[in-house]
Amino acid sequence: MNWHLQDAKNNFSKVVQRARTEGPQTVTLRGERAAVVLSVEDYDRLAGKKKSLAEYLLAGPGWDDEFDKEITRRSATMIRDIDL
Repeated sequence: MNWHLQDAKNNFSKVVQRARTEGPQTVTLRGERAAVVLSVEDYDRLAGKKKSLAEYLLAGPGWDDEFDKEITRRSATMIRDIDL
C-alpha cells in the first residue's frame, strides 16, 4: 500500500501493523516513492545473515599446494640475523 508521508506520520502504528500483516508499505514524498516500511521478518530475509570479518576471511579461496610450498619456503629463508 502507498502512504503519503503526512498520512504515514499520523498513522505510523497502523503503517507498521500493516507491514507486519500485509507486507511492505511504501511511503511517498511529493508523489515519488521515498521509503518502504518492512516487517522484521521481511527485512531479515532480504538482508540475509552477515558474516563476521573472520568468517569472511576464512571463506576466501583455498591455498593450492604450490602456494603453500612458496609461503613455507619464504618464511624459512626470509629470517635474517640483524645486529643492533
